[in-house]
Amino acid sequence: MNSDLSSQKVKYIGEQGLLERLQRFCPPEIIGDDAAVLVTAPGQSLVVTTDVLVDGVHFSNLTTSPEDAGWRAAAANLSDLAAMGASPLGITVGLGLPGEFRVSWVERLYQGMTECLQKYNTSIVGGDIVRSPVTTLAITAFGQVNPSQIIRRSAAVIGDAIVVTGVHGASRAGLELLLHPELGQNLKDAECTALIRAHQRPQPRLDVLPILWKILTPNSQLSIAGMDSSDGLADAIIQICRASGVGAVLEYRQIPVPKTFNHWLTPDQALKYALYGGEDFELVLCLPQELASALVQHLGQGAAIAGRITPGSTVLLHDEEKKFPDQVLNLSQGFQHFGQ
Repeated sequence: MNSDLSSQKVKYIGEQGLLERLQRFCPPEIIGDDAAVLVTAPGQSLVVTTDVLVDGVHFSNLTTSPEDAGWRAAAANLSDLAAMGASPLGITVGLGLPGEFRVSWVERLYQGMTECLQKYNTSIVGGDIVRSPVTTLAITAFGQVNPSQIIRRSAAVIGDAIVVTGVHGASRAGLELLLHPELGQNLKDAECTALIRAHQRPQPRLDVLPILWKILTPNSQLSIAGMDSSDGLADAIIQICRASGVGAVLEYRQIPVPKTFNHWLTPDQALKYALYGGEDFELVLCLPQELASALVQHLGQGAAIAGRITPGSTVLLHDEEKKFPDQVLNLSQGFQHFGQ
């Protein structure tokens, strides 16, 4: 048997052996007991979110290395915290995997999570490991937020501008290039790399929050509506409208997409990727027009006012140049678990 534990299979070193290997990814002063103890700042509310990722559904060795799978898993949870206006405190990781997996694969998975978390001064503070016929990763993330700065889906009001913090469709495009490299024959290597990286290493938009709070300081009592676009831009706007009891008009020409789409994809493909591709992990925020304009100006390239909140309940895609007919957006085209 190889003396290098990393090359061994998980079943040969057992649960305790694997836990010992993975403890180096966690702060030594927090782990070691039955549960982690996290301290929130005075006057802050605790925010908790859980995400479950399954091999073959959320990640695949055909398109995602263990490091990238770990990064994406951590990023998805940090994005959920950002969508609530919260700063991260730590995450716990529940891992189910077959005993045939090599220890090195698990270590690389945790390395990817750690690389993402370190960027935001966050750590793995605990978790659990079990044997499972299917590799499953369940992460619970903890954050804190000032109660007056909580972002909720239900706070959109008629007249609000809809801000998207970055381009949409890049992650889906990157996935397509990984599955079908021949599709990138008209793209430069750097352009392909950028789209693939958008899929493999998405960036949760925690950086938006300090800018948002600075802009809102004179309007500290103002409620902001929003969520992240991990399930697609159309999904985010529809979910916000449903929760708020309003409608929306999304302007086709204002949806920010990667510049490479203009000479690579048809307009229909670009629109489908942007609306329904998912996993872009940008924020979709609803706030008064003046504040929305200030936010977009501060965020710079990629951010845009993509539409407005309207009376009623219909979410409409509109093209002011009339090259595309108006269409009512729905959730049927996006990914749905248990969809028919």
